[in-house]
Amino acid sequence: MSSYKILQAEQQGIYVLKFIGEIRLNLCSTLDNLIDSMISNPEFRTVVVDLTETQVIDSTTLGLLAKIAIAAEKRSHFLPTLVSTNPDITRIVLSMGFDRIFIIVSEPATRIEQLEEIPVLRASEKEVRDKVLDAHRVLMSMNKKNRDEFTNLVRALECEDQ
Repeated sequence: MSSYKILQAEQQGIYVLKFIGEIRLNLCSTLDNLIDSMISNPEFRTVVVDLTETQVIDSTTLGLLAKIAIAAEKRSHFLPTLVSTNPDITRIVLSMGFDRIFIIVSEPATRIEQLEEIPVLRASEKEVRDKVLDAHRVLMSMNKKNRDEFTNLVRALECEDQ
């Protein structure tokens, strides 16, 4: 069994995503592809993100989660839900300002048997860098603390692109 996994379920435009293990930038192309698929679904309304089995989550993943939350709120005018029972993960999402774009709860979202695993996509270094850059720009747009935190990283990535 791999040390990371993304599971999903969808019914009537409501998606459930479950992140298991260490969710890092190696999954950014997979997650971004999933987000684009969700957003392009005309029935897409909202998402529940279950982080109850997430051990590590990086800032790229957080930026992609912010992208989902912003799209869901625009589509349905309701905040999506984020489920976290791990105090370390909860502290990280709160420090990023996620309590403004998600309803954060501490109860598991669903039984794992109801979710199907998302296959991991292969991506080039440039594709990964572009996803990391976009994810951090989303985080920076959320608040001043995030902007201050990630400005140097974004500038460095932008320089690499040129």
